[in-house]
Amino acid sequence: MSVRPPEDGIHAMLPRDQMTPEARQLRDTYAITPGIPLVKREFGYYCLDEWREQGMPQDVPYDVLFDYDQPARFSFSQLGWCEAAFSPVWEDKVLEDRGEYELVQDYAGRHVLFFKGRRNGFMPEYVDHPVKDMRTWQENVKWRMDPTTPARFVDWDKRMAEAVEAARRGWMICENFIGGYMYLRSLIGPGNLLYAFYDMPDVIHDCMETWYNLADPIIAKHQQHVSIDEVYIGEDICYNAGSLISPEMIREFLFPYYQQILNNVRARNIDQQRHVYFQLDTDGYAPAVIPLYHAIGMDVCSPLEVASGCDVVQLGRQYPDIAFFGGIDKRVLAMGRDAIDRHLEYIIPAMRARGGYIPTSDHGVPAEVPYQDYLYYRERIVELGSK
Repeated sequence: MSVRPPEDGIHAMLPRDQMTPEARQLRDTYAITPGIPLVKREFGYYCLDEWREQGMPQDVPYDVLFDYDQPARFSFSQLGWCEAAFSPVWEDKVLEDRGEYELVQDYAGRHVLFFKGRRNGFMPEYVDHPVKDMRTWQENVKWRMDPTTPARFVDWDKRMAEAVEAARRGWMICENFIGGYMYLRSLIGPGNLLYAFYDMPDVIHDCMETWYNLADPIIAKHQQHVSIDEVYIGEDICYNAGSLISPEMIREFLFPYYQQILNNVRARNIDQQRHVYFQLDTDGYAPAVIPLYHAIGMDVCSPLEVASGCDVVQLGRQYPDIAFFGGIDKRVLAMGRDAIDRHLEYIIPAMRARGGYIPTSDHGVPAEVPYQDYLYYRERIVELGSK
């Protein structure tokens, strides 16, 4: 006679009536439940300094100020995002003074040209990257991706306790980590990488095997404590007209490692009945790669950059079994309230009726958006999506 596993959020799903309301809503969103209120959150901000000058209160939490939901997910985030999870990282230092600019070695080993004394709020120029061949990869980089480095386990017990507590509230437990293309681009550089797929495929595969050999054992340690609900990769594999590399390159150099990670996560989960969602985060024209990633199990796509041609309503109709997060044109938020109304009235009713949608700006809210207009946007989101 089999023993039924405890419904504690770890060994089996927590009963719905014991989940926090936000956890139920988020899980229903991932399940693409039609008609439910939409989760209220935002992608991020590039406008906070300007909003402070425009009167934004400094002593009110954002969830209160902008009517966001309380979080219902716990994310493990020690495996990189825009850059790999190096340990140790490179020394951050100025290499050269160029008058108005300075050439800096950053923590990911790149040589980057910044405005002097200013590192944020603009796109810097990346001058050099650490991997040029097998020698530079092995001597300068590979050893920084050892999964046993003690620094990776600082506050380990605290993080695991927080994950267990989140699971016992019904929250989704997520593995966030850098995707293969983003990782390779950071190591080799976006231009040189295109040649590297042809000129040094052995280096590319060794980089990807190292990516896998770092991520998989760390995730396995997490899975000794909790069941994983989502694997979420930061890929950024598209530009404004399509994919940055060919489908054949994606299938050869990325997908074998992704599929093995996903298979291992599913096989190791304490709760073997739990669906493990796979989310892809990519800038640019995501429809160019959605069919490819969908074929290996992608369940969620974000953030759907409108300026690159992503129309979340059309995508929702084309792919009824994929959840979509994002898709609100950040530029429209700076075009006035009539433009905001038209944009939201096109997207929100249709996507709420469909289900499987979380409305956020398609990137960080830009500085050009007036604070009062953002408040108006939030009011309309709540009105159309949550009431």
